[in-house]
Amino acid sequence: MPHTPEMEQWEAMVLSTIRHYDQNAASFWEGTKDHDVSQNRDALLTAMGQPLAGRTVLDFGCGPGRDIAYFQSLGMKVTGLDASKEFVRMAREYTGAEVLHQDFHKLDLPPSYFDGIFANASLFHVYRTHLPAVLSTLHDALAPGGILFSSNPRADEDTENFSGRYGYYLCYETYAELMKKAGFEEMGHFYRPPGKPRHLQPWLASTWRKLR
Repeated sequence: MPHTPEMEQWEAMVLSTIRHYDQNAASFWEGTKDHDVSQNRDALLTAMGQPLAGRTVLDFGCGPGRDIAYFQSLGMKVTGLDASKEFVRMAREYTGAEVLHQDFHKLDLPPSYFDGIFANASLFHVYRTHLPAVLSTLHDALAPGGILFSSNPRADEDTENFSGRYGYYLCYETYAELMKKAGFEEMGHFYRPPGKPRHLQPWLASTWRKLR
């Protein structure tokens, strides 16, 4: 496939995004390690149902390992995945879990393996034209009936942003349509942080079940 200017542009943005996290890994950890994401975790776990011990979870965009450690504390078998080599190193050291070093656009995951996928503040870094394929890959990696949770910056209109990091911000309707085309059914969605007016809720969180 010939290298087009658009391909070169998105590849440069992807590399810049990864480089940003590599260079700011320590400060990112200090700034996020105590974030309260219990509402997001609970959305995934409630949809998965009991028992949780022994269930397989992929923390997609795991960062330094905060949520890997939480799921491990519940007796779950957790695999992390991140594109930043620094995050992968930190997560392995912090949790002892298997952590995959993979570009989100070039995933290599076992088929029908995970009972749940926790994609917290990660999928919005996938380049616009690649998102349908990435969602299909995550769908294929889930066991039948598996659950995918995602939290992404919301937008009133679909918007791309690049300021050293690439971001694709979607309105609910666009994101829901992409998820359904990938073979998911919605179990619910909400906006974060809780208890705020909508204009002060910059995050769209949603939970999806693999249909087939």
